[in-house]
Amino acid sequence: MNYNHFQVAENIKITLFKSMLKPRMIEEKMLILLRQGKVSKWFSGIGQEAISVGVTSALNSEEYILPMHRNLGVFTTREIPLYRLFTQWQGKASGFTQGRDRSFHFGTQEFKIIGMISHLGPQLGVADGIALAHKLRNEKRVTAVFTGEGATSEGDFHEALNVAAVWELPVLFCIENNGYGLSTPTNEQFTCENLADKGIGYGMESHIIDGNNILEVYTKVSELVEDMRINPRPVLLEFKTFRMRGHEEASGTKYVPQELLDTWAEKDPLENFTSFLKNEKILTDDIIDGIRTEIQAEIDEHLKRAYSEESITPNESKELSEVYQKFDFKASTPSIHTKNIRLIDAISDGLRASMKKFDNLVIMGQDVAEYGGVFKITDGFVEDFGKERVRNTPICESAIVSAAMGLSINGAKAVMEMQFADFASTGFNPIVNYLAKSFYRWGEKADVVIRMPCGGGVAAGPFHSQTNEAWFTKTPGLKVVYPAFPYDAKGLLATAIEDPNPVLFFEHKGLYRSMYQEVPVNYYTLPFGKASLLREGTAITIVTYGAGVHWALETLDNNIEIQADLLDLRTLQPLDINAVYDSVKKTGKLIILQEDSLFGGIASDISALVMENCFEYLDGPIRRVGSLETPIPFDSKLEQQYLAKSRFESVLQELIAY
Repeated sequence: MNYNHFQVAENIKITLFKSMLKPRMIEEKMLILLRQGKVSKWFSGIGQEAISVGVTSALNSEEYILPMHRNLGVFTTREIPLYRLFTQWQGKASGFTQGRDRSFHFGTQEFKIIGMISHLGPQLGVADGIALAHKLRNEKRVTAVFTGEGATSEGDFHEALNVAAVWELPVLFCIENNGYGLSTPTNEQFTCENLADKGIGYGMESHIIDGNNILEVYTKVSELVEDMRINPRPVLLEFKTFRMRGHEEASGTKYVPQELLDTWAEKDPLENFTSFLKNEKILTDDIIDGIRTEIQAEIDEHLKRAYSEESITPNESKELSEVYQKFDFKASTPSIHTKNIRLIDAISDGLRASMKKFDNLVIMGQDVAEYGGVFKITDGFVEDFGKERVRNTPICESAIVSAAMGLSINGAKAVMEMQFADFASTGFNPIVNYLAKSFYRWGEKADVVIRMPCGGGVAAGPFHSQTNEAWFTKTPGLKVVYPAFPYDAKGLLATAIEDPNPVLFFEHKGLYRSMYQEVPVNYYTLPFGKASLLREGTAITIVTYGAGVHWALETLDNNIEIQADLLDLRTLQPLDINAVYDSVKKTGKLIILQEDSLFGGIASDISALVMENCFEYLDGPIRRVGSLETPIPFDSKLEQQYLAKSRFESVLQELIAY
């Protein structure tokens, strides 16, 4: 292995040696503890230390790194106290996830490390968002993100590279090509000769680096990031290396030919670099023994500290209280001055007011810039706020959701327009597995609002008409808002943007231009989790939201003899279930109306909750009304048959007469 070609100061060489030796010794200890049953699982990076250590050493301490589970050298080079890592792996309270996640599935703002999730791909888009925040603040910083050769087959990989290239983001995409995705060899994963060639299709600079040569990794990455700070752009690096142990220890390496293992054993980055340093008289056996003794003492001391910590005592209230970051709602009072505007105008006004209030707020989405979005909600925003903050995106929902998370991690706020709520399916993974879980897992907020134009009644067919709120109300960690009126939409949107938790903000397309209301002209907020009582009566309780509110109002107007409490939920998570209980206790009857198809929807949960908590107050069966159990059709007559509106009045009258 050629080390002489690289001009690196002697003190840096010694530091790099120590930085590789430390994770190797920790891993060797972990493998012993694994066999003893003291660690539950281990993903080994033995033989790949040069990549983690070299990349991390080339970056500044304030630059973010997004590693994988074979990148222990990233964590140790950033000098995280070892007992924090040990307690993390043992599932104890001093670990970064407090027993809620394992391995390297965590992040730490203190050390500017953002860990992976098992789905791998989303972290690439998160790196885009982190880099974008740096770029918007004119900070000359690089973000490095790791992935394996297996994950380069995921769509998120390609989406993230494309976004970084289009936006000229200073992201260092580091591929550790280690030969196998679990047991699948590279020749069964891709047919291109080098993964670095994938950068060509995105107009991206790319390089192939010997991932087992610490000096090559360190010098080439150092040169690149120094230039990237001045000339922001993404760079794709393919590190040629090999995984010497199993995907995780339980899988073993029987599927790997022995001659291949023998070949790569001779390329061991630590052993070869040690021999080089000894030959160059930079280190001696005595010095090396001294270094090993020092590291071993540190490992032993921190392991003892970790083992001395008591196991976690489950605390139900603590678990439930830490799914969401605490948000202290502060009411901003509506002005007495109003204007009569449509729902779509109220949303636009709310967005505009928030853009003025928060100069770190970024709007992203397909066609949201000069075109103003397909519904023209952001029309004129580019002129007022500039293209840096009002950003057209490629068609890649997953990467943009992930980038929104990255913006949040790096101190910005993000509003993403999901052009149609239906398209959330292609961004589903980062919504439900990254945004929703980050605060619970390691205390990191997801200051992201995803706008969700939704709903039927406009003959848009199966792919542009769904009202899919139930996909998200099921997922702890997400908030779901669904206004029915312009006044509510503006105030709730302001609150959603202020709230540091991820919010799905549903906007019914059928109400965009048909629903007018007097709306305060100023910036104001409305609280989440507070239903609105629109009509009062003693005969029955009607609970609904979105377009269902207007269907119910129309029905009551056509049946003036029905004296009903009509509750508009406004937010579905948090849900104002106490308002439902109070009304049911008064009226004794409950009907729940939703536009979504019935099975598995919010109406089912409300019905169950009322049965469990208010059964003795009921004078009749709870009735649920929803749309047909079919995809929503295009033809207007078929659509009217599909929608719950056509069945609501008859079911309401049946329950009144019960």
